[in-house]
Amino acid sequence: MIATYKMKPRVAQLRSLVEEICKVQKKGIDVVLVSSGAIVLGMGELSQKLRPADLASLQAISAVGQTVLMNRYNEFFKKNDSTCAQILLTWDDFDNRLRYNNARSTFRAMFDWKIIPIVNENDTISTDEIKFGDNDKLSALVASLIQADLLLILSDVEGLYEVKSGQKKVFEEIKEITREIEGIAGGTSNKQMSKGGMTAKLDAVKIASHAKIPCIIANGETENVLTRILKGERIGTLFVEKEEKLLARKHWISFGAKPKGVVIVDKGAKTALLKGGNSLLLVGVSAWDGHFKKDDVVIIKDQDDLEIARGLVNCSDAALQKAADNKEKLEVIHVDNLVLSER
Repeated sequence: MIATYKMKPRVAQLRSLVEEICKVQKKGIDVVLVSSGAIVLGMGELSQKLRPADLASLQAISAVGQTVLMNRYNEFFKKNDSTCAQILLTWDDFDNRLRYNNARSTFRAMFDWKIIPIVNENDTISTDEIKFGDNDKLSALVASLIQADLLLILSDVEGLYEVKSGQKKVFEEIKEITREIEGIAGGTSNKQMSKGGMTAKLDAVKIASHAKIPCIIANGETENVLTRILKGERIGTLFVEKEEKLLARKHWISFGAKPKGVVIVDKGAKTALLKGGNSLLLVGVSAWDGHFKKDDVVIIKDQDDLEIARGLVNCSDAALQKAADNKEKLEVIHVDNLVLSER
């Protein structure tokens, strides 16, 4: 199980959440906490009221804040006779398959030792190229990595809602994220929420649900929210998992790995790919962009610039150019390493 929480320096609220997590863990349920707040706490520690604009200053402030954040967590968990540990991640840890599997092994070992992992993006070294963008996405990727039973996103709203005739309606259950639902999410964004608002949270739900992980978005200030949800009480919005679970490798191709390039295909290749059961051959490739090597993930787009699939490429961009120049027959992406993007 995973919980995500938009950390604010509210000591009583944080203490209550930690107490709940410890109670749940002592009942035999493994919990991972994805927590933001390092930059906010770092600013407070350094008496800074304005958030710096330059990356180096943000990373320095984050380094200070991470220490403060973990000191508070250590204090609260020790008071509950539990042990926590920090795991800092970047895109590279998901993008590289070996590091991805190593991260999974680390989580499993921590569960065996009854240690509660506290996950955050490694802001002190992250650059635009390796940043997740928001903790919602990070939480979904971690949930998929450890094959969690539930992704619980705790925020400052009661769930996904819409306002009609001045009345606020919170959706109890969503079976599918349609364009209509995405439109509602776009209209409920809150500047006080984590970066990206409700839209970012729905993107995270999509990632988790394709790994067959149910998700709940709920208000983190609800009394005993974690305990009550695990008892089956309907709080917030429940997003039901997909019926067909993507295999772990294909889920990694779809969501875990950061694409290194784009391959554009013609109409014939697009039709063949969408039909399913077909590899991508060089004859159907009309162009490509980016610098990639063998076994990198690339995005496959049609000639209208719409993404239709992602896959592990069988050769580098240089080898692809050489094969095209020599008019060779080449399998660019094998069907077993290709995932359609209509997900």
